[in-house]
Amino acid sequence: MPRRGQHRQRPPVGDVRDPDSLYHHMLRYLAFLAEKNYSPRTIETRENYLRYLIAWCDERSLTKPAQIDRPILERYQRYLFYYRKADGEPLSTRSQHSRIIPIRHWFSWLVKKGHLLYSPATDLELPRLEKRLPKAILTAREAETVLAIPEVGNSIGLRDRAILETFYSTGMRRLELINLTVHNIDRERGTVMIRQGKGRKDRLIPIGERALAWIERYRDSARPELVTGRDDGTLFLSEWGEAFAPNAMTRLVRIYVEKSGVGKKGACHLFRHTMATLMLEGGADIRFIQAMLGHAELSTTEIYTQVSIRLLKSVHAATHPGRLPEAGRHALDPEPTAEALLEALEREADEEGED
Repeated sequence: MPRRGQHRQRPPVGDVRDPDSLYHHMLRYLAFLAEKNYSPRTIETRENYLRYLIAWCDERSLTKPAQIDRPILERYQRYLFYYRKADGEPLSTRSQHSRIIPIRHWFSWLVKKGHLLYSPATDLELPRLEKRLPKAILTAREAETVLAIPEVGNSIGLRDRAILETFYSTGMRRLELINLTVHNIDRERGTVMIRQGKGRKDRLIPIGERALAWIERYRDSARPELVTGRDDGTLFLSEWGEAFAPNAMTRLVRIYVEKSGVGKKGACHLFRHTMATLMLEGGADIRFIQAMLGHAELSTTEIYTQVSIRLLKSVHAATHPGRLPEAGRHALDPEPTAEALLEALEREADEEGED
């Protein structure tokens, strides 16, 4: 298994003998992305989608970029539209859309590098994306029910309670939680530093007192039992003393949601949706929630130049249902729409394929 941040080697696809083949041009493109500091996750996602295209082209004896024209790419789009997964379901419009975007970027790169005179993908008409809101959101009472499921009398249960409390309090992404270190938590200031979040951006966000208390209890009494070998500082350790794999984290959270009996499906993103929605209902300004979530674009400006961590902490303490009892309410007039915020969350869940 590659180390965190490394790009894993994959078996070849298509024509591997010809250095001018689609496959070898894909490898050069991926190396270019790595040189430009794209995240390993972005590179892996683009590779997955380009491999689908290369395999499809190879079945039709199309092995070089110069053989690909717009009608061929339109045929590929139709193939995606009629494709059926193992369960008989079609690809969602968003999945079809996601598979075409890397192709457009790749062919533009081929033109810039002089491998093609023009890009056949430039004017491809993308499927229109439907607007969707999150499928499931927990109420405050349901969230508390899920949080109470882990048996905190042992190190694993204590760790899992701390994980669930962190997701609920902060709404951070799955990979952001997986990559947390013990040094990212500032108990005194009540903040957590998320390093290299989506888009490789750092952000400092508040975390509730209750979540901090569970993290501290886990860190002091349970984490030492999970450490094996060299301690790299990863906060939440698996039973093998390592950082969680993304799918393993999803399974862990999903099991507790199912065990709770709340009748709703989901995992890590379910808590992200829930945190945002409950803070909205509590009166938080949408811009503050976007800062918590790490959504960079807020109308035309970036929230990080406008919102101090002190103000963000006060809004979090006043509107998150997991706050301390003495925290008061603080309502602000929202500017961006709540619907747009929730649609963005649902797009994220689709992109990660997590829930």
